[in-house]
Amino acid sequence: MSMHLLLITNDMVVLSYAQALLAESRIESQVFDRHMSLTEGSIGAFPRRLMVTSEGRWRAVQLLREAGLGEYVVDDASG
Repeated sequence: MSMHLLLITNDMVVLSYAQALLAESRIESQVFDRHMSLTEGSIGAFPRRLMVTSEGRWRAVQLLREAGLGEYVVDDASG
């Protein structure tokens, strides 16, 4: 199962909200770069990437746009 980049952000509130929306809709997601804070010293310099499965990609894009998070959606994911 391949994963695709859905959004990228330094804002942990946006990331958490997006994950909750996806989980509520039963769209599998995973955060990449979560542990970069060990390298950066927890200053938030490295953005986290929210990845979704191929199967849930288009539905996830639509869901985040409807929730007002369209500005965070990576253009490549928009199709």
